[in-house]
Amino acid sequence: MAAMSSRKPTHEDAELVLRLYELRREAVMRESRKTIAAWMPRSFEEVVAITKAEDPRNAAWRQVSSYFEMAYGFARHGIVPADFLAENTGEGFLLYAKIEPHLKEFRAQISPTAFRNSEWMLKKSAVAKERLKLFQKRLAAMSAAPKRG
Repeated sequence: MAAMSSRKPTHEDAELVLRLYELRREAVMRESRKTIAAWMPRSFEEVVAITKAEDPRNAAWRQVSSYFEMAYGFARHGIVPADFLAENTGEGFLLYAKIEPHLKEFRAQISPTAFRNSEWMLKKSAVAKERLKLFQKRLAAMSAAPKRG
């Protein structure tokens, strides 16, 4: 079976991707994305912490992770071409890059279905793979940099 990303995007695909972009601009979502962008887990314990209801970042975690899993699910189920979606929703791969070192343990201890749609995108879309590599490189540089303040 050919990867779904081989389908040429349609005007309907463009409308869906634009709608996804509009949703990312919503005020609460924008604040949640900012929170998750600043979150830099260095251990599995730091990943677990954000999943706890008492963590002040938990709502942002739930909103952003479920948003990108929903969006990537559209590609997984053939609603939109994977490469086309990956070109326009790379921020979800940044979150995946932060989780990936802890994903096996995360699935074993917290959620066995976590990040399945992100993972599918990364297997099926060359664009997604390329974007993940760029984010991994960026995160490695940020981790190596001395902490400020």
